[in-house]
Amino acid sequence: MAEKKTKKQYKFKAEVTQLLDILTHSLYSYRDVFIRELISNATDALDKVRLKKLLGEDICDKELDLEIKIDLNKDNKTFTISDTGIGMTREELKNNIGTIARSGTSDFLKAISAEGQDKANLIGKFGVGFYSVFMAGKKVEITTNSAEKKEPAYIWTSTGQGSFQIAPASGDIKRGTTIKVFLREDAEKFAEKETVQSAIEKYSNFVPFPILLNGEKANKISAIWREPKSSVKEKDYKEFFKFIARQNDDPLTWYHFKADVPLQFNVLLFVPKTNFELMGLSRNESGIKLFVKRVMIDPHAQEILPTYLRFVEGVIESDDLPLNISRETLQENPYMIKIKNTVVSKFLSYLQDFSQKNPDQYREFWNQFGRILKEGYTDYSNKDKISELFRFNSSKCKDKNELIDLKTYVDRMVKDQEEIYFLSGPSREDLENNPTLEIFRKNDIEVLYCYDPVDEFVLPGLFEYKDKKIISADQADLSQIEKLAPEKEKKKEVSSAKRKELEKLTRRMKNILGDKVEDVVLSDRLIDSPAMLAGTNQQMSKQMEKIMQMVNKEATPVPKKMEINKNHPLINKMLTIYNKNAKDALLTKLVNNLYTTTMLLDGNITDTHEMVDNLQILLKETADMYTKSQNKK
Repeated sequence: MAEKKTKKQYKFKAEVTQLLDILTHSLYSYRDVFIRELISNATDALDKVRLKKLLGEDICDKELDLEIKIDLNKDNKTFTISDTGIGMTREELKNNIGTIARSGTSDFLKAISAEGQDKANLIGKFGVGFYSVFMAGKKVEITTNSAEKKEPAYIWTSTGQGSFQIAPASGDIKRGTTIKVFLREDAEKFAEKETVQSAIEKYSNFVPFPILLNGEKANKISAIWREPKSSVKEKDYKEFFKFIARQNDDPLTWYHFKADVPLQFNVLLFVPKTNFELMGLSRNESGIKLFVKRVMIDPHAQEILPTYLRFVEGVIESDDLPLNISRETLQENPYMIKIKNTVVSKFLSYLQDFSQKNPDQYREFWNQFGRILKEGYTDYSNKDKISELFRFNSSKCKDKNELIDLKTYVDRMVKDQEEIYFLSGPSREDLENNPTLEIFRKNDIEVLYCYDPVDEFVLPGLFEYKDKKIISADQADLSQIEKLAPEKEKKKEVSSAKRKELEKLTRRMKNILGDKVEDVVLSDRLIDSPAMLAGTNQQMSKQMEKIMQMVNKEATPVPKKMEINKNHPLINKMLTIYNKNAKDALLTKLVNNLYTTTMLLDGNITDTHEMVDNLQILLKETADMYTKSQNKK
């Protein structure tokens, strides 16, 4: 008993001394973390005494409010935090803070030296959080009185230089713990209210006990994610979103749920109205804040939502996770994996429900975040849910602003249609003028319009929807398209004799164009246009070929097949000229200019000067022919 009445000096364990040296000299940028750690410890102490009260145990100072107080003194350069929690006995002071080196200390020392570690989170990982106080303090005093009625109060003092003292505390000390930090000269900002308030909002705004900063409540926003949805008002959700997302606009929508089986966790997710990536800003960090027991342990929890949902802001909290869990541990934690799978699945289902109930708002969402969401086509575990969320313009939409989903497309397929067709291009106008669409338009077959190059990966990546294969319109099996045509729309075939003549013309055209084209053939798809260029790679659409060429700028463009329309008047005129004189100079000019126009439609003009020269020569000769005909009258 004599030892308890006198001051006694103790030495830190060697590992603790090494730890304190690192915290003091190597982690200057993370100093505000000590506020988070002290508040977390105070919260744990309050939780423990609250449990004792609920169990009816006999503790001292039962009338005390459960709260945390922070008092700042700029003149004395001190930071003081007090709680009315469970307090500590002398033995607990000695064992918990100093002489017994926990296994976590050595683990921390190993981790802190590793490259690429998030040192702010490591501080709280290994149960060494209290020692972070020495990053800001040159001297620390802990005054504590245990909730055990027979235990006296003690004061713990240390400069963090290898030893500490424990002595009886004098005066009327109430239950709980007070930590007084005498700030270093280069850490005096932690005696300023604005600095501490900012740290509380950053880390500890949602602890379940009031935090009084110089007498004013600092944690004003409540943890509404823990409350039943029925008790949270719309204005509360909007206010909370603006706080955590640091935005002035209201959210577009939000999703709030609580899971109980097999794990307990709370989720509150928001969809903003604006995608800042579209404004040219850098790619969004994960907006999910991970909380354990109301303490934020990760402000950008990338382990929870996949990157295609990186636009989502919100909070996920689970009391089943340890408070000192690290990012590295999160990735492998079985609880975290189950939480992630549940949250992603439920949120995608929510977006689908939102799209059906609020089509106009969902169109607004899609225009902002659709490009990011489409990255999810590779998430095969959620492929069916993701595909329901995709939206496209199409050949049957009234204008470029109308969007449909894949279900709508399938519902209005023509009889016996087994494939979903899409076509890529820079705009609706370009696609409407694309000769590839003519056979689809004639047979009343809808084609999805894709204006975003990423769609060339997304739609083939889905492969199919509702057992309907998804393919590019320029790769369609034309014989299958013709089978879908109404009887009255069946194409009129030319006679076998004329076909032979036309095939001779195609050979002459190939001879004129040379290596510019792979071949010239009669077309089975053209209805209105005289000719078009068709891709030769059956495994890759024309647009995908262009993308690959953009990626590899040194690659030589692959010559395409030129298809000509057997029934077009221009082709018939060219056939007449050919039959009279296969080497007629006018035929050569017509073939070259026809090729130029197909290149123009294909978006692959490489020599504009040649195109202009050929057209101007043709225009001049046309004008000469007209002038001569007029002079003969």
